[in-house]
Formats: sequence, structure tokens, C-alpha cells
Amino acid sequence: MEKQASIKRNFIMNAILNASAFIFPLITFTYASRVVLPVGTGKVAFATSALNYFSMVAMLGIPTYGIRACAQVRDDKEKLSRTTQEIFTINLVMSVLVYAVFLVTLFTVPKFRENTALMFVMSSTIVFNLIGMEWLYKALEQYTYITIRSLIFKALAVVLLFLLVHNPDDYVFYGLTTVVAASASNIMNLINARKYIFMKPVGGYDFRQHFKPIGVFFAMSVATTIYTNLDTLMLGFMKGDAETGYYNAAVKVKTIVVSLVTSIGTVLLPRVSYYIEKKMEKEFKSVTAKAFNVVVLMALPLVIYFMFCAKETMKFLAPEYMNAVFPMQVIMPSVFLIGLTNVMGIQILVPQGRENMVLVSEIVGAIVNVILNALWIPMLGSTGAALGTLAAEFAVLVVQAIALKDFLKGVIKEVRIGKILLSCVIAFAATFGVHRIGPSNNFLMLVLTAVVFFGVYGILLLALKEPMMYDTMRGLKQKVLKR
Repeated sequence: MEKQASIKRNFIMNAILNASAFIFPLITFTYASRVVLPVGTGKVAFATSALNYFSMVAMLGIPTYGIRACAQVRDDKEKLSRTTQEIFTINLVMSVLVYAVFLVTLFTVPKFRENTALMFVMSSTIVFNLIGMEWLYKALEQYTYITIRSLIFKALAVVLLFLLVHNPDDYVFYGLTTVVAASASNIMNLINARKYIFMKPVGGYDFRQHFKPIGVFFAMSVATTIYTNLDTLMLGFMKGDAETGYYNAAVKVKTIVVSLVTSIGTVLLPRVSYYIEKKMEKEFKSVTAKAFNVVVLMALPLVIYFMFCAKETMKFLAPEYMNAVFPMQVIMPSVFLIGLTNVMGIQILVPQGRENMVLVSEIVGAIVNVILNALWIPMLGSTGAALGTLAAEFAVLVVQAIALKDFLKGVIKEVRIGKILLSCVIAFAATFGVHRIGPSNNFLMLVLTAVVFFGVYGILLLALKEPMMYDTMRGLKQKVLKR
């Protein structure tokens, strides 16, 4: 097996990948929202949300379980090949069954039948997710490859968007570009897999060993999908496409920011699984403490900035979506909550084999979300959906924190929350002043406030010698001087 990749390099590559996940929607949604309007984006958001449920069943719990299972045997090519082939076969059988069910519902559910072409196009994600085996590449920490491959297909999606989407009736093509950007690159994974595993059957299969953990991870996936997608579905059925489009705009911004914050957890899962398998407890705790610090370091300023500049952000994306400003402000604190639960669930509980506790937390979150959506969406529309999601994420955090209360006592001490919070407060004060006297041009205001807020924040962290920031800058300085 190749030498383990640097965590820093993996994080940087994943950060680039997530930065592209920021830039791509910034380009595509800004353009598409003006062309296909709230109704069109609402249709695509509804279709995406609906297909997420089919994809969830097709994938079972494999996207997360596969990373852990393959990471534990990655030093032995034959064992890795056998494990990969076993998991892929289970995934294949389930995907075929799910796609058959999807085809039936496509022509029997009225809401689906209204947008047959769009639903059919979006359903290709089921196939792409199957052949992609993304879990294998993450287990092997191939983040450089994942990043380059993804960037190429995102660029292709942008080109297709400008070529195909020109009027409100082109929302199907908009849906197509989202599929190309999100999962079409998985075609390359199947071709590239021969570098890491044997493509011919290796025999000696034991499928049963995977059933129980996959079942647990699947249940986790069900619960997560319910409380992250049900709000959009309920809005679609209860309030229509336009209200769904407004909410989708708010969620789009939140999702972009979340992807940046959760980069570290995604990168570290294979590494911490490896540490636990090898009983390297010291290294495990050290990496976990760093992950918490990164989440707080990134999430707090991002939440504060986008809550404060929600109006300018939405104006920049699409002036027609001003009804999304308040839902965006309401849902944005969930970014911080998701960042923390991502570390606690994916990096601590799952590698320890305590995925049952993650499942419990997500079931609680799903129940909270369903109840509050049912109560608040009829009265408050998209704002009610945002409140329900925020409450659900808080419930997940509480359950996981209780489960890890003893472990967290030692780890949380390593997070310099005081320095980070002080830097955020001063950066906000500076930005507030600039906002009052800044330019009237919306784009220039966004650029100026972002430069001031994050510039002041970064300078203060360095001045206060916040360990993570200080060590990173010192490391970069040393590398530059060596050259």
C-alpha cells in the first residue's frame, strides 16, 4: 500500500473540492435562478429532494460504512478487493430493485408525473452513485484524484448550463447540469478502480458480515435524509413550487457553507478508523481535538457573516429571492451545529463502532423535524421549515454530546473558544461600521464586507497566537523560506 497521505494535504484538497462546491452553485444558481425563476428552481429542488430518498435506499448505509470497512483492510490488496466486491454487489442488487420501484412511482404519483422528464433525468444519480464507489477512494485517502476529477466535471456542467438553459422552460436542463456536477464524474471511478483492487472475482466472499453494520448505517441515512430533505418535500406538497424555490435558495447558501466546515470530518474518517483498528489512542484523541478546533475556527465566523449579510447575499444570487432572506438567517446557525455533530458522529462515534448512538441522535432529529414542520410550515412557510431544521440539528447535537460527555471533557479543553469568539466580535464590529458607510453597489458591498470581516478575524487570530492559525502560518512561512 502507498504511504499514507498527509492529513494536511488531504484537508487542503478536500477544501479545494468544497470551495468548488461553493463556486459552482454561486455560478449556476445565480444564473439559473434568473432564467428559470423560483418556480423552476423549486421544481428542481423538489425532484432532487425526492430522488434523495430513492438514492438513500439504493445506497443503504454504504457511503459511510464502506469508508470504514475498506480503511481497515487497505494495507492488503486481496482483502481490500474482496471487501470492495462484496459491498459493491450488495449495492448493485439494491440499486436495481430501487430503480424498478422508482419507475413505478414515476407514472403513478401525480406530483412525479407532472415532471416526468425532470424526474427521469435526476434518477441517473442512482446509477452514478452505484458505479462511483466513492467510499473506496475516500478509504484510500485519494483526495487529490477526487478533487481533480470533480473539478473537471463541474466545469463541464457550467458549460452545459450556459449552452442549454435560456428560458423558464429549460429547468430540466438545469436539473441535468446539477447531476453532471454532482455525480457524473463517478464514471471515472469505475475505470480507475483497477489501480487499487482486483477487477476479477477473488472468491471467498462473506456477504453476511456486512448486513448488520450496513443496516445500522442505512437507518442512520434514513433518519438524516428525513430531517434534511423532508422540509423541502413538505413545502412542495403544502406550499407549492415558488415557496419551495425560496427555501431552496436559503438552503443552498447553508449547504455551501456546511461543505466548507465539514471538510475536516470527511478527510479524517479513514484516518481515525485506521488509528482505532491499530489501537493508536493518543493519535486518535489528538486528531479529534484538532478537528473540533477547525470546526469552531471556521463555522463561527461564517455563520455570523452570512447572517449579517443575508440580504446582500440573496440580492447577489438573485433579486427575485428576497423572500429567502429571513429563512436563510434562521437556518444559518445550523452550520455550526452540523460541524460539531459531524465530528462527534462521523469522527468519534462511528470509528469506535458506536454508530447506534449516531442512529439514536438522528432518529430524535428526524422526529423533531417532522413534528415541527407539520406545525410550522402551514403557518410560516419557508421560515417554518428553517426553524424545524434548526431545532432538529440542535436535538442531534444534544443527544451526541450526552453520549460523549466523558470523552469531550478532555478534548474540548484544547479548543481556544475565547480567542476565536473575541476575534469574531471585533471583526463583526468592524464590518458593521463598513456596512453603514460602504458602497451602494451590492456586489462591491459583499466583497468589501467579506474582506474586512475575514481579514480582521484572521489578523486577530494571529495576533492572539491562536494555536491552529499560528502553527499553520508558521508552517507555510518555513516552507516558503526553504524554497
